[in-house]
Amino acid sequence: MNGIHDMGGMHGFGPVPVERDEPVFHASWERSVVAAQRATRPGLIHLDEFRAAIERIPAARYLEASYYERWLMALETLLVEKGAVTPEELRTGRAAGPAPPRRPRPPDDRPPLRPHFRAGQAVVARNRHPAGHTRMPRYVRGRRGVVRSAHGPFLLPDTNAAGVSRDWEAVYAVEFPARELWGAEAPAADVVCVDLWESYLDTGEGA
Repeated sequence: MNGIHDMGGMHGFGPVPVERDEPVFHASWERSVVAAQRATRPGLIHLDEFRAAIERIPAARYLEASYYERWLMALETLLVEKGAVTPEELRTGRAAGPAPPRRPRPPDDRPPLRPHFRAGQAVVARNRHPAGHTRMPRYVRGRRGVVRSAHGPFLLPDTNAAGVSRDWEAVYAVEFPARELWGAEAPAADVVCVDLWESYLDTGEGA
């Protein structure tokens, strides 16, 4: 999904503020949001659909919200969609009935890791723009890099977030030269390492 959440490489937002000795939480309610998010996993909400719910926040509201406000909005959205709470319960803060039963854990169907690409191999991030959730940042699409290492397999977020299927793939740490991503003005020695699923990549030979 090409949304406001995928801000890497975008211009016009100013420098990233760096807070000296920044605390983990700036307010006590933020701790409660993290606790609630953890309590819903893995029996009710998994990480891919949680991230996808954050991406569905309207752009203007997304920019206005703090980090944990986005978490809270995503949790509220998913809990209502799954029938775990009602809008009235969210408004009043009072439960109208017993909590729904937790879903059973999915079976451990993880296959052996069989990576298609090898360390040191040149690859290209495919220039795809899916309508739904993806973990491939826009700024690497169509760019050339080199595989550093292979890991997994892990569930493909694109299909797992939508509940379409459970597709296990190798995940690669891929290094991209900064100049490949940002142009000649980027420092020549800098690289960016991005974790990318196998179906996000193609061979970089001849590219």
